[in-house]
Amino acid sequence: MKRFLAIAGGVLALLALLVVSGTFYVLDESQQAVVIQFGRPVGEPITEAGLHLKVPFIQEVRRFDKRLLIWDGDPNQIPTKGREFIWVDATARWRIAEPRKFLESVSTEAGAQSRLDDILDSVVRDFVSGHPLIELVRSSTWQAPPAEVLEQAVKEREEELKAKITMGREEITRAILAEARKTMPQYGIELVDVRIKRLNYVESVRAKVYERMISERKRIAAEFRAEGEGRSAEILGEMERELKKIRSGAYRRAQEIRGKADAEATRIYGRAYGQDPEFYAFSRTLESYRAGSNGNATVILTTASDFYRYLKQATERRR
Repeated sequence: MKRFLAIAGGVLALLALLVVSGTFYVLDESQQAVVIQFGRPVGEPITEAGLHLKVPFIQEVRRFDKRLLIWDGDPNQIPTKGREFIWVDATARWRIAEPRKFLESVSTEAGAQSRLDDILDSVVRDFVSGHPLIELVRSSTWQAPPAEVLEQAVKEREEELKAKITMGREEITRAILAEARKTMPQYGIELVDVRIKRLNYVESVRAKVYERMISERKRIAAEFRAEGEGRSAEILGEMERELKKIRSGAYRRAQEIRGKADAEATRIYGRAYGQDPEFYAFSRTLESYRAGSNGNATVILTTASDFYRYLKQATERRR
């Protein structure tokens, strides 16, 4: 009998434990819940953290996150209004605003992510294809730099650089958010923010863009080289003219000095000739001998020549 009572007491204690554990449940600050009975939601969603009650065995609790959740779409290849194909990578932040409606429409976060894929990809595609690329990458009209910088801008891109922005990237993302929000309440979802993370040309277009950039840089480099070569030629020309001017002045000065020296020498020779004509003739003859003395030179003279006279006298004296 005691044994039976012990077993019965244990069973009752176990049942009581099961009842208690099935009656109470706890939510933390990041959770909200919906109570389900026979597969259907009952009552209002539970959004407060703490200890809560439910009917054991016939009711269950479905918990959902209260925090901001992330949606990251796959990059999509989308043509812009100008038929330029680009990769668009978008992201969004959302939360479960109405847990009961969320449970009835998409059931789980995975189901919500799938529905967001359909909605956001479609809205992003519509807005990207409806605007030119310049509107998607810039948020305001370009503020022109100083004229000297503008002169170096690539001429074929200057018109695009000066294009007036009517919406811009920030306004477009706000419009995407507003459009996508229209369908979110039926799923119990609050769409908080949408952003375009990355825009890039597709591979085929990117290669052409790189080629164009390279050709533009080469053209600008060629202009700089041509300008530098022109400046170099100008500097060299100025230097050559200056050198010629210096040489001309030096030559003129040298000729002046030589002329003065020759005049002075002539004056001295004239004075010497006036004082002693014979000695002057002798001196000039010696100078002629010096000028004509060359080991490889051959001079043919007659014995009656004045040029030979002093040589002849010197020979006769030695005899």
